[in-house]
Amino acid sequence: MKQMYAIIVTGGKQYRVEQGDIVYIEKLDVEADSEVKFDQVLAIGEEGSVKVGAPVVEGASVSAKVIKNGKGKKLNIITYRAKKHSARRMGHRQPYTKVEITAING
Repeated sequence: MKQMYAIIVTGGKQYRVEQGDIVYIEKLDVEADSEVKFDQVLAIGEEGSVKVGAPVVEGASVSAKVIKNGKGKKLNIITYRAKKHSARRMGHRQPYTKVEITAING
C-alpha cells in the first residue's frame, strides 16, 4: 500500500514528502523540538488519485517536527584572475533545518 505524499514549498524550493520522511530544508527561525506547519501545498497524492492546487490546495497543510538547525559541509570557492597573479580563496557553509514530517492534512 502506498502512503499519502505531498509537494510543499519552503525556502523557494519544492519538496516531495511523505509521513516519516526526514528532510533538510532552508533555515527556519525555529528552535529544535518545536512543531512547524507548511501551508503552501502544491499537490497531494494518494494511491490512484492526485489533488493539484491552483496554485495551492485549499485547506491542506503538512506538519513537521524540527530535529535540529545546523550548517552543511564547507564549500571552497576560489576566484582567480588570469595574468594578474591574483587568487582568492573563500569558504561557505549553508545553514539548514532538519525536519521530520509528522502528518499530511488535506
